[in-house]
Amino acid sequence: MDERAALALLEGELDPVGDDAAVVDGLVVTTDMLHERTDFPPGTSRYTAGWRSVGASLSDVAAMGADATAAVAAYAAPEFVEDELLAFVRGARDVCDLVDGEYVGGDLDGHEEFTVATTAIGRTEDPVPRSGARPGDVVCVTGTLGRSAAALELFRRGERETDPDASGRANELFRFEPRIAAGRALAPHATAMMDSSDGLARSLHQLAEASDCGFAIDSEAIPVDDAVRSVSETDREALERATTFGEDFELVATVPETSLEAVRDAVDVPLSTIGTVLESDDGISLDGEPLADRGYTHGDD
Repeated sequence: MDERAALALLEGELDPVGDDAAVVDGLVVTTDMLHERTDFPPGTSRYTAGWRSVGASLSDVAAMGADATAAVAAYAAPEFVEDELLAFVRGARDVCDLVDGEYVGGDLDGHEEFTVATTAIGRTEDPVPRSGARPGDVVCVTGTLGRSAAALELFRRGERETDPDASGRANELFRFEPRIAAGRALAPHATAMMDSSDGLARSLHQLAEASDCGFAIDSEAIPVDDAVRSVSETDREALERATTFGEDFELVATVPETSLEAVRDAVDVPLSTIGTVLESDDGISLDGEPLADRGYTHGDD
């Protein structure tokens, strides 16, 4: 059973399940777990690991259109190495500072594999779910897609950092800015929103399922990052990585076309309009062809 099947199973036991975070009386709560084998390729500095772990949870807060309040992390490793531990905490603290949140500590534990469990909390009185997209809305994406895919390729090629605080090109690409400010700016206008942690293609399928809608996407409008173009042999390969790899933590939102100008004025990062919302019977297409439900899922073989 993979992650998606497990979530489907839990929908019958827990209410609600399915959005990026839970909201209880205006308090947004989310948690994530990352492992060295699956989430931190060889060469990932501990500073980047701290940033990325906490940033992943902050991204879920952003996807609800909430302000970031605080984050904690449980750090587990075979041994505690002074430089590595300090670098991790500095990365976690710096990503919180970037979005006006606060890193407030966590827990330490021994484990055979470097593993991090993070929790982030935020505040909003008007959360944006995945379930409100309507035919006629436009589909928007913040920033660019493919940075993490480019980082993984650079790590694979042998870019390594021995300094826990190292900031080489692969590590730089592997860090990201949680889109807290963009999420807050989108929130008054967005009908549905989530982050792209599982990849754009899978995010669109998840939004379509939650909102009972379809999508028509234009590949030329997808904001493919220059970094992933530089490590890809063709534009087609770069597009494939940008749409299916995931782990970029950008926001994917649907917005009424009449609100698009106001959204562009309010959002503090580049915002690309990549398609439109259709009726559910129209399905999900890229350049008129069916877009497969491909992306990252925990537990895939």
